[in-house]
Amino acid sequence: MSDAAPLRIPLRPLARILHAREKGENPDAIERENLRLRHEEMRDRARVRAEGRILVLGAVFTLAFLTIGVKMWMVAESEPAEPRTSFAGAGIVAQRGDIVDRQGRVLATNLDTYALYAHPHQMVEPERAAEELVEIFPDLDQERLLKDFTGSRRFVWIRRKISPEQRQAVHDMGEPGLLFGPREMRLYPNGAIAAHVLGGAGYGEEGVAAAEIKGTAGVERAFDDYLTDPANGGKPLELSLDLTVQAAAEEVLYGGMRLMNAKGATSILMDAHTGEIISLVSLPDFDPNDRPNPPTEGHPDDSPLFNRAVQGVYELGSTLKIFAAAQALDLGIVGTDTMVDIRGPIRWGRHTIKDFHWYGKELSVADIIIKSSNIGTARLAEGIGINLQKQFLANLGLFEATPVELSEAPSGAPLIQKNWSELTTMTVSFGHGMSISPLHLAAAYATIANDGKRVRPTLLRQTGPQDGPQVISAAAARQSQRLLRQVVTEGTASFADIDFYSIAGKTGTADKPKPTGGYYNDKTISTFASMFPAHDPQYVLIVTLDEAVETSGDEPRRTAGWTAVPVAAELVTRIGPLLGLRPEIAPVPLADITLTSN
Repeated sequence: MSDAAPLRIPLRPLARILHAREKGENPDAIERENLRLRHEEMRDRARVRAEGRILVLGAVFTLAFLTIGVKMWMVAESEPAEPRTSFAGAGIVAQRGDIVDRQGRVLATNLDTYALYAHPHQMVEPERAAEELVEIFPDLDQERLLKDFTGSRRFVWIRRKISPEQRQAVHDMGEPGLLFGPREMRLYPNGAIAAHVLGGAGYGEEGVAAAEIKGTAGVERAFDDYLTDPANGGKPLELSLDLTVQAAAEEVLYGGMRLMNAKGATSILMDAHTGEIISLVSLPDFDPNDRPNPPTEGHPDDSPLFNRAVQGVYELGSTLKIFAAAQALDLGIVGTDTMVDIRGPIRWGRHTIKDFHWYGKELSVADIIIKSSNIGTARLAEGIGINLQKQFLANLGLFEATPVELSEAPSGAPLIQKNWSELTTMTVSFGHGMSISPLHLAAAYATIANDGKRVRPTLLRQTGPQDGPQVISAAAARQSQRLLRQVVTEGTASFADIDFYSIAGKTGTADKPKPTGGYYNDKTISTFASMFPAHDPQYVLIVTLDEAVETSGDEPRRTAGWTAVPVAAELVTRIGPLLGLRPEIAPVPLADITLTSN
């Protein structure tokens, strides 16, 4: 019975009622008294329940405030950081970082604009709207617009980005079914300058209120994660390019390409110690603000999107001869004055190696480079051997795609013969049988200019020189530098012997291969690989012309000495002062100085 609910006392207990009647008392008084006691008991129980509830509620509020207070303290004590938005389900990231040159000048930035779309079910006059939209945007199809506006579609994209003037014109139409969505568009304020480096950007994930800008080529694509990472706090991507030098190089190269009747051209200016690419030009080019579509037919290099500096893999001819000489000097096989038998031609099966001119029975190593003897270079390669030659070229980076920060770089991997025979060793020594890009050549020449230490090309601003591995000895590298200077003063690159700046370099002319196999008889790839100032090389400059021909004489001339060298000389003259290089003034002979006295 202890677990049973307490029994309620009756309001009119019989015993007390009978007893009251016996005494002549009013029984109703007993009922009123019992009713009062019952109400007091009920109030006491209700008060206890209320006090318990208030206590529990107070405990809950106290715990909640303590939890919030601890969380606020933890947030206040933590380091502020923007969350990354790359996880699934995140909103569209609209902001994209700027790209600047080495001086902080803007190469790529964002511009607020609008997209134009339609809700056909909200349109009042779809026919008039279609007609007036075509007047504002002539590239639109009026019939298509009218079909979309009068069909069953409830949403129609019209233009992904429009100018402020176009937005105002659409606004003035007064059509309620035409709506604007906020956008950011990628803007390249310098137009086509550095187009192949920047590449371009377009829209990725897209919504009505925002659109994600994604890189499509060049550094825009290579650094897409960096440029869209909110954790960078809007810090721009700083390139090694110099906008002023880049603009001057493009102007000179374009003039040279036209003057030499070339199909295309490329130039690379590279710091020989830091590996920084100060200028990279590929012509023809394009405006990344209006990037053309990739070609669907024809050869890739017919498109202005083709980056000849990186993707153009060519046999670069005699520019490679200096590597054979440098390695032979480094191994101690020869000295610069060592005489080499150049009697030829050299016959290997059905292949013949011969020189462009007859140079006699023997030449010194220096004259082999100065006069550009194929036979002499092949003899040096024979002395070096297959394995040592392959290892040396690999150490120069000529067996792998360049590590430069461009999305197109992996597609410019060298073309290497699988069966590397003794004949391959000889032909590769003078630039045939192996195809590399002009950027490969720039990096290899930078290694020679850097006293034999490997230099890797980069498009990012550096704070100091690279400390790469020693590919050849400093002594052999300096001997090679002097040989390249003699090529200019005594050999095939005489047009580069200009006033004010001393240039060292090597010419190279190679027949252009046909897509179907074999070589053209009247089309060449002409290259001049150089470094300056010659006495203390600071920069490497590569100029390559595609199908160039100089026509000022009685017969067309296609060799690099007549085509690429004059263009490179003009380039050095123009960009030398922009690089802060002081002109070299030739000393006046003492015999021409007359002493006078006041």
